Amino acid sequence: MIKLSQMSKAGIFAVAALMTAAFAAAPAAAMGTDNPPPASDSKDKKDKKKSEEKKKEKSSAREAAKKLADQKFLDGYRAARELIVSGKYADGISAMHALGHDEHPDVANYIGYANRKLGNYDDSKYWYEKALAADPTHVRTWSYYGMWQAEQGNRLKAEDFLAKVKKICGSETCQEYTELKAVIDGTGTY
Repeated sequence: MIKLSQMSKAGIFAVAALMTAAFAAAPAAAMGTDNPPPASDSKDKKDKKKSEEKKKEKSSAREAAKKLADQKFLDGYRAARELIVSGKYADGISAMHALGHDEHPDVANYIGYANRKLGNYDDSKYWYEKALAADPTHVRTWSYYGMWQAEQGNRLKAEDFLAKVKKICGSETCQEYTELKAVIDGTGTY
């Protein structure tokens, strides 16, 4: 029985040695990863680089288009504001609407201002409120809307708006505060 036991051990070792030799002879590629690299790794790197370059080009083109649109808006806004400030209120209102950004607080504010100067108080109120909905801390709108309130005889409301202007500005020296205060006191018009 000892011989059988020794033969069994020798047989097990022989089988193990054969299996080791068989696996060692297998191609190295068979021992790869679950996510092998593509066959043409260098082509994919080039494609990836081209894709990244295209993304950068598109991003740069979008940024350039945005800058151009922003500059066009700013130029149009300044021209429309100049019309309003020079007393061409109806033309200024049309020019502001032509910008296509009535929701912008500065645009809505100047449409409100021009309407107030034309005596269109309901329209003016609408635009001031639209400006404040877009930016509740738009100090110039609070000042102009306070002037609207004063012109309507709502002195207490105008004084409330004056307090808001002071809070936003942080002092009584900002232009919006001093202009509204002068209108409330009857020493100025705007």
